[in-house]
Amino acid sequence: MKKVWSLALLLVLSVVLAACGNSDEKDSSDGSGETTLKVGASNVPHAQILEQAKPILEKEGVKLEIETFQDYVLPNKALAEGDLDANYFQHIPYLESQIKENGYDFVNAGGIHIEPIGVYSKKYKSLEDLPEGATFIMSSSVADHGRALSLLEAEGLIKLKDGIDKTKAEVKDIVENKKNIKFDANYEASLLPQIYNNGEGDAVLINSNYAIDAGLNPTEDSIAIEDSKSPYVNVIAVNKKDENNKAVKKLVEVLHSKEIQDFILKEYKGAVVPVNE
Repeated sequence: MKKVWSLALLLVLSVVLAACGNSDEKDSSDGSGETTLKVGASNVPHAQILEQAKPILEKEGVKLEIETFQDYVLPNKALAEGDLDANYFQHIPYLESQIKENGYDFVNAGGIHIEPIGVYSKKYKSLEDLPEGATFIMSSSVADHGRALSLLEAEGLIKLKDGIDKTKAEVKDIVENKKNIKFDANYEASLLPQIYNNGEGDAVLINSNYAIDAGLNPTEDSIAIEDSKSPYVNVIAVNKKDENNKAVKKLVEVLHSKEIQDFILKEYKGAVVPVNE
């Protein structure tokens, strides 16, 4: 009988120890106490910035895995499906539009940088040189339209309706158009650098991440560029349940550090502007 009780006790202890082992594994990818954080990002500049943060985070006990994406749709799908712990590729108005359109339960975990949108042209050296009826090519993403139109308004080419939220402005909201500019918004944002290189249209509005990825220097190659007061801050996005995740908070803290912000300023020379929000 004693042998039976001894075997039973050993079985109970084995189950308890196994349960404890499984609990530890939830907090660590390898049982060493190190947390793995998988983040989806655009190649440039997001993944490059994350690569700089990786060794700093490792010292803090966070192993950073970076998965790169070439478009603006899949990183949010992957985050919603739990394939990512966070993503870093989108600005606030786009994030808000995606939450509204797709019902994502996402939150902004921290603003990291701004990528000023720019106007590029193979045919003209300034906006003043643009002819009557010039064609502007821009992204099909409606979330970028207000941004592009706000830039053109700031440059004096158009005027938008008074009282509207300019981050949500559309072509129909233009009330003055001095040069009778025509807008062609039928292209994926990633294709815009190639469209520019092909000499299509009179001017092309390109997001800086795609411009840099294509070898363009936004501050030198554009004929007009957004200023640093832009509301289009690129953020770390997470599922709401991970809003207080310690590893995510550590990631944002590191990205806000002087070391990373100095890297952004030096590496991108004004084409990417760090923020600390």
